[in-house]
Amino acid sequence: MSKTIRIGTRDSELALWQAKIAQSLLEKEGYSTELVPIKSTGDLVLDKPLYELGITGIFTRTLDIAMLNHDIDIAVHSLKDVPTVLPKGIIQAAVLKRGNVNDTLVFKNNEEFLSAKNAVIATGSLRRKAQWLNRYPTHTITDLRGNVNSRLQKLQDNDWNGAIFAAAGIGRIGIRPEEAINLDWMIPAPAQGAIMITALEDDEFVKEACATLNHEETEICTTIERKFLNRLEGGCTAPIGALAYIRDEEVHFKGVLLSKDGSKKIQVERSEKLGKHNDLAIYCADYVIERGGKRLMDEIKYSHKITNVVSTKKLTEDQKKLFHEKVVSKSDDFIKINLNRIRPQVLKTEIENVIITSKNAVEALVTNYSAAELQFKNIYCVGRRTKRLIENRIGKVKYTAKNAKALAEHLIQYLEGTEVTYFCSDIRLDALPTILTENNIKVNEVEAYQTKYDGFKIDEAVESVMFYSPSTVESFVRSNNVEIIAFCIGETTAKEANKHFKDVRVAKVPTVESVIELVNEHYV
Repeated sequence: MSKTIRIGTRDSELALWQAKIAQSLLEKEGYSTELVPIKSTGDLVLDKPLYELGITGIFTRTLDIAMLNHDIDIAVHSLKDVPTVLPKGIIQAAVLKRGNVNDTLVFKNNEEFLSAKNAVIATGSLRRKAQWLNRYPTHTITDLRGNVNSRLQKLQDNDWNGAIFAAAGIGRIGIRPEEAINLDWMIPAPAQGAIMITALEDDEFVKEACATLNHEETEICTTIERKFLNRLEGGCTAPIGALAYIRDEEVHFKGVLLSKDGSKKIQVERSEKLGKHNDLAIYCADYVIERGGKRLMDEIKYSHKITNVVSTKKLTEDQKKLFHEKVVSKSDDFIKINLNRIRPQVLKTEIENVIITSKNAVEALVTNYSAAELQFKNIYCVGRRTKRLIENRIGKVKYTAKNAKALAEHLIQYLEGTEVTYFCSDIRLDALPTILTENNIKVNEVEAYQTKYDGFKIDEAVESVMFYSPSTVESFVRSNNVEIIAFCIGETTAKEANKHFKDVRVAKVPTVESVIELVNEHYV
């Protein structure tokens, strides 16, 4: 035991307290030690909330570098600050027995503000902010950074009602105010209250020394919490809470994921027998993911990035996954649809020729009538997806065209008879009825649904917009007078877009996926 173990630590009062605990435990085992205080980025940058700094392991990176440079032998961390994946060559050598896991509210005067509509609470933690706003949505959260002592002083110096701290932090250095209450309802950060020791993977002497300090129960619980965090791909930039504890030979777990503003919350609780708990974290994380967690994480992940593409149609989760990583998209329906009641007299007799150019018309028909009541001899449509929907819910399609103009040209040559019934919207920007009428084909228009323009003003940073019909173009230009790249689903849509934009591009095939492919080609 001749080697002196150099203990790396941040130089804050709490970090030094934790390092001295590790030091005393090692010396009790007969090892010689030396403290090596090092200032971290997290201590130096105090003018921004942690989640805005965008650095994983902000309080650990400096110590990691010192260890890899062999300036220190071990590092002592608050485990909640440590990334779930350690740098190559560094391992978790020990976890000390856990302290108080709770978050604590320190208030200035009394607790009456908890029942008030307006109150100001200080915290630099996105997780604490989200959970507080979920419980008290009318309260205001203000940022609070610095070491424990300076944060307590800021609470006294400002006109705030209270501030939130880790109970372990203010308790360990003996400065917990009397005006403090544990927030039992708030799920703590994964591994909160635990102290971790890291070491170099190939340093057998140090690894053997640290193994004597490891507390198995704390290791089991914090490992579950950190696996849950890792599965959700969260760091200090995501509002994720997790807590595992062992009671009566059972491992109990609860976890939570919230939106940044606390308006959305997905929570999970589960217990397993000790020894059969290995899949507990993965099960709970997947439970959260399947109930909207993936969407929430994506919102958080891209919230700091500038949107460069807007889709005028709400995209599905599978469609969003098709974008290249350089594309930051936003999607919403610029067109809202109201289905009309189609009068029975329209369908009194079998209609020989029917034209359907959208899925909305199909929905209107099948909402009003059963397939048996929709006796159409010849059905003509636009688009493969519309065709698929018609054949699944109404009947066989005689002919499908890629756009309305192409369908009109086909009908001029091959229509059986001289009359068609066109189930359409109250707003039409296609030329189909005009072309048919000019060629002596009578068009009976039936208003199957109403189209409402519902566009919004886009941000100045948006460079391009995805359009799926002439109506989406019209809706967009009603709210925006800007020059953008117009990615269009087909020629009819592109024709309308050309009236307003210089750069208009058309997808190879008329599908949403093909428009996304067009977008990717531009941005890659």
